[in-house]
Amino acid sequence: MPKMKTHRASAKRFKRTANGGLKRHHAFTGHRFHGKTKKQRRHLRKAAMVSRSDIKRIKQMLSQMR
Repeated sequence: MPKMKTHRASAKRFKRTANGGLKRHHAFTGHRFHGKTKKQRRHLRKAAMVSRSDIKRIKQMLSQMR
């Protein structure tokens, strides 16, 4: 059986934390900031953690990444 390849699109979007969690960036940050409040823009800047319901699938896609 050949090795499983890392899903490259996922590898570019998610980073592993030291404790095995997954970091992600927020959506809605590409353009059209005039429609968003300052508070909303400020909160979208920081990275967030992947939700528990999605972790299993994403870790499987990143299985070859260490």
